[in-house]
Amino acid sequence: MSINIAATNHQVRLARRPSGMPARADWAFTAEPVAAPAAGGVLVKTLDLSLDPAMRGWMNEGKSYIAPVGIDEVMRAGGIGVVVASEHSAFSAGQYVSGALGVQEYANFPADQIARGALVPIDLALGTRLQWLNVLGMPGMTAYFGLMDVGEPKAGETVVVSGAAGAVGQTVGQLAKIKGCRVVGIAGGAAKCEWVVRELGFDACIDYKAGAVKDGLKQHCPKGVDIYFDNVGGEILDAVLTRINRKARIVICGAISQYNNTEAVKGPANYLSLLVNRAKMEGIVVFDNTARFPLAIAEMAGYLKAGTMKSREDVVRGLDTFPESLLKLFRGENFGKLVLQVAEG
Repeated sequence: MSINIAATNHQVRLARRPSGMPARADWAFTAEPVAAPAAGGVLVKTLDLSLDPAMRGWMNEGKSYIAPVGIDEVMRAGGIGVVVASEHSAFSAGQYVSGALGVQEYANFPADQIARGALVPIDLALGTRLQWLNVLGMPGMTAYFGLMDVGEPKAGETVVVSGAAGAVGQTVGQLAKIKGCRVVGIAGGAAKCEWVVRELGFDACIDYKAGAVKDGLKQHCPKGVDIYFDNVGGEILDAVLTRINRKARIVICGAISQYNNTEAVKGPANYLSLLVNRAKMEGIVVFDNTARFPLAIAEMAGYLKAGTMKSREDVVRGLDTFPESLLKLFRGENFGKLVLQVAEG
């Protein structure tokens, strides 16, 4: 496989830091020639990009678990691509890879980034390209290590998962069922709730858009909540805290309900329930577990092959649609893992 080095690389760069919901004016659409890889480097053509709630946090200035995207920098995004030129012995043209490709058509990885694990080969025998952005990718790894390391599920326990129809939530719930737990999801809309129960095998699902969270928790968690995997924060986190059992574990993965606030993030009002119930609340950042990704991927790929775990993706197309496509996450419009297809491959 070869590439015309004179080809143009179209990119999406952060033009300004958003206030509230990101707008198209917050982005700059640029183009530059595609350069051949330097010695020890690899040039990758972007095929699919992962659109994730965490991207909203990366746009903000301030201290976090990862440096913010700089103004005029290509927007950070993980993705799947294909090697089109390589000066590195571990990569060859035509090979499928996963890495921080950014919101652009081509990504050039120098030798030092590759040495730090910024680009890794993927095995399509273990799962499809889209599954490598979902169950076998960052969302699946977040679900796995959040549930297993922080949640510490035990057979017979009750697990509640918010954002149950999203990328992380769908995998958390299915993994908890595999581990022998009772699983109750929280999702937005009747269609998502029906899919979570009928297709993914959750024991129940509560429609937060129907305003039924408190009553739903009473109905479907009569023995209380042992593990809560939180993807949304806000009022739903507060409602679950009123139902937790002694020694419950709260996994803080995200707070999508708060990401576009123009005021300070609202913390849990019912946090004293942690004290009363001797419970714990702990955050999960997936990058802390990269050394163990291969073990988790092997386990999850086994579930996919056996049919005990399913993977649903919501695919949107076209690099130029990125600003509007990203907003689907914050409006609850995506159904499954949101993926931006940049090119066929």
